[in-house]
Amino acid sequence: MLEQYKLPLQHFDTFILIDEGKVYKKSAAALMLYNKLPWYWKWSQMFWIVPPFIRNEVYNIVARNRYKWFGKKEQCMIPSLEVKAKFL
Repeated sequence: MLEQYKLPLQHFDTFILIDEGKVYKKSAAALMLYNKLPWYWKWSQMFWIVPPFIRNEVYNIVARNRYKWFGKKEQCMIPSLEVKAKFL
């Protein structure tokens, strides 16, 4: 898929969403994903009015600091049967 959409094959350092054949990166990918979440996330769509260079800078700041702010686990969660049922 990376070759098909002319995305880097080596140094891959951002969030990418491919939806209906269109590639979204960084803040645009996040906003497109939030749009697919339940109704109570629809408020996030107001950030489309913010110019991409500002949205992406905020995205970069969060990406650089996410482990410092939110922590990092040493191992992945083992999902319960209830959580497993939500995935294919």
